[in-house]
Amino acid sequence: MAKLVLGFLLLSCLYLQPAMGRFVVEKNSLTVSSPDSIKGNHDSAIGNFGIPQYGGSMAGTVAYPKENRKGCRKFDEFGISFKAKPGTLPTFVLVDRGDCFFALKVWNAQNAGASAVLVADDIDEALITMDTPEEDAVSAKYIENITIPSALISKSFGEKLKKAISDGDMVNVNLDWRESVPHPDDRVEYELWTNSNDECGGKCDMLMDFVKNFKGAAQILEKGGYTLFTPHYITWYCPQAFTISKQCKSQCINHGRYCAPDPEQDFSTGYEGKDVVIENLRQLCVFKVANETNKPWVWWDYVTDFQIRCPMKDKKYNKECADAVIKSLGLDLRKIEKCMGDPDADSDNILLKEEQDAQIGKGSRGDVTILPTLVVNNRQYRGKLEKGAVLKAICAGFEETTEPAACLSDDVETNECLENHGGCWHDKIANVTACKDTFRGRVCECPLVDGVQFKGDGYTSCEASGPGRCKINNGGCWHETRNGISYSACSDNGNGKCACPSGFKGDGVNSCEDIDECKDKKACQCPECSCKNTWGSYDCTCSSDLLYMRDHDTCISKRVAEAKSAWTAVWIIILGIAMAAAGAYLVYKYRIRTYMDSEIRAIMAQYMPLDNQSEVVNHVSEDRA
Repeated sequence: MAKLVLGFLLLSCLYLQPAMGRFVVEKNSLTVSSPDSIKGNHDSAIGNFGIPQYGGSMAGTVAYPKENRKGCRKFDEFGISFKAKPGTLPTFVLVDRGDCFFALKVWNAQNAGASAVLVADDIDEALITMDTPEEDAVSAKYIENITIPSALISKSFGEKLKKAISDGDMVNVNLDWRESVPHPDDRVEYELWTNSNDECGGKCDMLMDFVKNFKGAAQILEKGGYTLFTPHYITWYCPQAFTISKQCKSQCINHGRYCAPDPEQDFSTGYEGKDVVIENLRQLCVFKVANETNKPWVWWDYVTDFQIRCPMKDKKYNKECADAVIKSLGLDLRKIEKCMGDPDADSDNILLKEEQDAQIGKGSRGDVTILPTLVVNNRQYRGKLEKGAVLKAICAGFEETTEPAACLSDDVETNECLENHGGCWHDKIANVTACKDTFRGRVCECPLVDGVQFKGDGYTSCEASGPGRCKINNGGCWHETRNGISYSACSDNGNGKCACPSGFKGDGVNSCEDIDECKDKKACQCPECSCKNTWGSYDCTCSSDLLYMRDHDTCISKRVAEAKSAWTAVWIIILGIAMAAAGAYLVYKYRIRTYMDSEIRAIMAQYMPLDNQSEVVNHVSEDRA
């Protein structure tokens, strides 16, 4: 029990340390256009869920329901709908704070037809950020599907809105996010505070999905020089009093300087927190080395591939799997290992020390205390971490008229398979690759070519399988053509193995070498025979006018062979006649003998009983009596 308490205490220390910093509430502007009594500009705090309209604005009419005013129940239970009629402004629903999660209020209003939600605070205080609850099976379902923006307003401003509505006034407001993200020039700088841990629940799953989906757009923006992206990783330090504890040693590297919570929150099983810190450090070094080669966007490829190929649930979250991903992307493994340094050293790690320093807010940006956090032009992004929403926020950071094409179109075209086949498997000879370009970025998936399915991991190997596999580059087996004659080690027998054909030897994959049948008299062994080796076979000839008979490995005279052929035909005819005569004689003899046997038996039966006639004799005796 003491060990468990100590573990939770350590976790508390790890989490609380950065949380004592400065948290900045990101705001958008709310302007009341009518009625005149409350007309003017007001601040509102952007909700950390849903999709804020960064770079844009929305006008609507405020509605305050007579029932279910806290929005904790479904509005259709009260027969309430907020769907705007054609030709009217969208409806912004005003609800009161309290009794349930912020996100649930917004979800219920969205289902009732609201276009945005304003939550009125119930106490007089500075504005706070409405965050999502700790996700469980129930909340995760609706949080993921919230698509409308929301904002928290002060208690006093909320009272003014309620009074105007109760007085019968039409309250029109405008929500404006155009200044929520600074847009000073034609390049956007943004950061993603992330984590390599893939077993931390709903938020980890959401983060992993976002990285996969946003990769294509991120790489296009980076390759075009439109953005400057930097990944970051949160670490905590272990308090001095616990550095020698078992829990600290399992969660930290560099003697307690850089720590992460245990992935399973169970110190006795599975992966440890220090495993996460080491992989976080590796990903930082991947970005650093890729950036040094002017290809910083390769970080996105590494992170997405690592998620797919090296998940914790498959027990592949390790250095060996990470190294395989690094090699497939053409990165210098030695430079990355040098960058990572020694995790057991009792000294600072330069990269991780910089990360801890970067967690502290600077200028208008607050401290980074939660994961994941996106920062655009030094402002923390609020809202759903989703491709379209994030792209909208990034595009809002460009100076007007300097937005790239990706911001002006719904479709983000990618072509990541052109360069090194996206790091996926490919066959140069057959010109086949496992790289597929999708709107989510490239994926490595073994292809289907001309009805033949390739199987493998898509990264290091793909092999043609099933019937017809030999049509595709001979199934990956050895093959060669000489003087119009072709041989292949591939066979469509279903076993998928390569085997050298008769007359060759080798592994069947890389090579098959011709067997010299003439060597050491392995073929053409007759004295008069002369052997000549050919590619894949051999030829035997006989001296003078002799003719070679391959089946018997011998030489005979051509005239003898001809005479022998003629006599063979004669003997076949004679043999046929003899066999027919013998057959007829046997039939004749059998029939005569059978007839004579029956006559003799009939005569003898008149004078003495036969063995098989005992019953007949007895019957006659009984008649005589």
